[in-house]
Amino acid sequence: MPKTAKSDRFEVAAIMKWLSILCASILAMPSASGDDTGMNVHCSATRGTVLLDGAEWATFTLPELGGGLLPAVEQTGDGGWQRIRLSWDLPKSIAQDEAAVRFALAFEPDFWWAPHLSPNDGDCIAQHVFRSPALIAVREHDVFVVVPDLDLCGQNPSAPWFLDFDAPANTLWLGMGKTKITEHVHYVKAPGMNLGPGKVQLGFYVTAYRDENEPVNPWGRVAPMLWDRWAKPLYRRGEPARTPLDAYVKHTYRWALGAWRGAVWQEFELDGARVGAPAFIVNVTQSPNYPGEPSLREFLSIWNQAWFSSLRSASGLMRYAQRTDDADLRDAARMTKEFALKAPIRNGFFPAVYRTEMEESEVGGEKVARSRGWNTGYWTNSNRVPWERGVKDTWYHVLDASWTCLLMLRWHEDIESDVRLAGYARQYAARLLTLQDERGFFPAWLEPETLEPAEVLRDSPETSMSATFLLKLAEVTGDNAYRAPALKALDAVLEHVAPAGRWEDYETYWSCCGWGKKEFLGKRIPRNAMYKQNTLSMFWTAEACLEAYRATKNPRYLAWGRRTLDELSMFQQIWQPPYIYVPALGGFGVMNFDGEWNDSRQTLFAELFMEYYKESGEPYLFERGVAALKAGFVMMYCPENPTVKTLWEKVWPFFGPEDYGFTMENYGHGGATSPGGEGMGNFTIYDWGNGAASEARNRIRDHFGDVYIDRPRLLGFGIDSIDVKPYEGGWLLVDLAGVPRDVRIVYEDGTAQTIRLDGKHEL
Repeated sequence: MPKTAKSDRFEVAAIMKWLSILCASILAMPSASGDDTGMNVHCSATRGTVLLDGAEWATFTLPELGGGLLPAVEQTGDGGWQRIRLSWDLPKSIAQDEAAVRFALAFEPDFWWAPHLSPNDGDCIAQHVFRSPALIAVREHDVFVVVPDLDLCGQNPSAPWFLDFDAPANTLWLGMGKTKITEHVHYVKAPGMNLGPGKVQLGFYVTAYRDENEPVNPWGRVAPMLWDRWAKPLYRRGEPARTPLDAYVKHTYRWALGAWRGAVWQEFELDGARVGAPAFIVNVTQSPNYPGEPSLREFLSIWNQAWFSSLRSASGLMRYAQRTDDADLRDAARMTKEFALKAPIRNGFFPAVYRTEMEESEVGGEKVARSRGWNTGYWTNSNRVPWERGVKDTWYHVLDASWTCLLMLRWHEDIESDVRLAGYARQYAARLLTLQDERGFFPAWLEPETLEPAEVLRDSPETSMSATFLLKLAEVTGDNAYRAPALKALDAVLEHVAPAGRWEDYETYWSCCGWGKKEFLGKRIPRNAMYKQNTLSMFWTAEACLEAYRATKNPRYLAWGRRTLDELSMFQQIWQPPYIYVPALGGFGVMNFDGEWNDSRQTLFAELFMEYYKESGEPYLFERGVAALKAGFVMMYCPENPTVKTLWEKVWPFFGPEDYGFTMENYGHGGATSPGGEGMGNFTIYDWGNGAASEARNRIRDHFGDVYIDRPRLLGFGIDSIDVKPYEGGWLLVDLAGVPRDVRIVYEDGTAQTIRLDGKHEL
């Protein structure tokens, strides 16, 4: 009787399963591998066990393909990590919706971390958000970490990777499978994956250890491992950009004050003073090359808010104007400073936004949005607020005010002395101190008439910004009365927010991603035992901890600051995925339920990593800061970014030289990308894009130069695409950009010199 196709498939599968078991068993001998940390991993073709000092911490089950094909297993160990690689050689394609390694923990964690939330059964963490991917489970001082093998991840577009974890079930997964996006940005598993023919691979790194430090730092081992393993080789090649940074700065200011001036630069009389600043947002329809009618994306306005700060951008413009002796740029920067000082103070508080009235009209059969002009201007506040909880855009936001006054103090102290700035900040501080509650927190929003605080976010990490502001005010004025409330505020965050990872702020719920604001505000997501989190809160707290340490020399603040900085590091991009079509190294994501790469916050964060290097001496922290600074410019449309320029022109074919400088605030925001330009965007926010990046470049150049040399530690860092090495008792500088230029060198003691770099230079 002839065999059926079904029986053929059964026999082939049985033979393949037998062969795979035999091969995998051979490759898995010896079955245990360990290192001097006391961790061992026993792994066969079907399962594995992770042990620490002989105690079982976790078991894992390896997937089968095609109903019975087991993997060949390769196992290696180094530096406290074990790498497990699984391989299948498939003679033909196999349809299989999912193939995953399942980890079952042998302990009950009290803390979990993952790069994204998977709140429901059937959800997962898609590879799109693998910026610094890991799954972490902690019980008191015990830490367990799984990291995807990024040398393998994303190599096969038809078999994308994912992570997942179910905290109540003490279970984690790393696997392959397709996903779909159901909302912004929610990944759900989807059918339709095909594997093979040919080699199929899946792999991971795993570690288990005890952290005896106080506080425990769950990211203390994985953050440097990710950087050293994947980021450092890219960093040493000069990625994410080898262009002198001033080239981008020049594009920015020529774009804003030149070709796009009519759309970007806003200048008018306000209360008897000439003020000016860039418009909050412009879009591609406002390009001088756009073939249709321009239409504004949002109301014409100028902001001094926690994201969009015209004063921050102007401080960078002022630094550049002073360096280049450009009177026009100096005048523009001072007009923006005057605008900030014109915000009317009422009972110590002041608004953050000045906007015009808008109108809609029809032109050529299309509806377009236009401003009615600055003669209709009025003061208000950010509209990114919890409307559903009664807060309106007229309410004051304490965070915005503390950030603006901190910038005023930094301008007064570091750029150009102006007693009006310090006086404005002191007037605000006097009212701010009356709002601190008994635990130390400052509220988020205030009703404009009564100044009564809203209940929402009354004990949030937004408080950290006010702590930093008060510490700076104490430093600038010499009045230590501000120090105690600042430390009390930070202590409240370190006691009630940081240990649990409750990084909730205005952006977490009241920006582009509102998921969870009804059910989970102030609560952990049950399946993940995590809060919805935002990176701004981590940054504000890490910065406040560093300032508190420098003010008090209390090592507790430095320990908590480093823990928080390492947590923030886990949102930094440490590799170049094959499915990310722009330079990726160094950029940042936004939160654990969104899709951005290369978000503009990276340039806000950059200098903080460099400052922590000063305290720790760990060079990879400084390298992270350099990469973050460079990442702020890679989305710019200009000839210096040829790969990105091509993508822009695929999406907006009318772009030309007049648009050089246009910079989208992020990439892949919607959770997906493509070689055709998906994920590129259509607008520029000067104060959260090219203007903000230029400010960071100019600030960091003033503080750390183009090259920073730490002589006692025998370490040197090239910030502006320059390789720096110790050389014959001195230093060798090698230009990676191939552009002769003047280079500012800053030393660890604050002294500086400028040299001409043309290829190489010996110091």
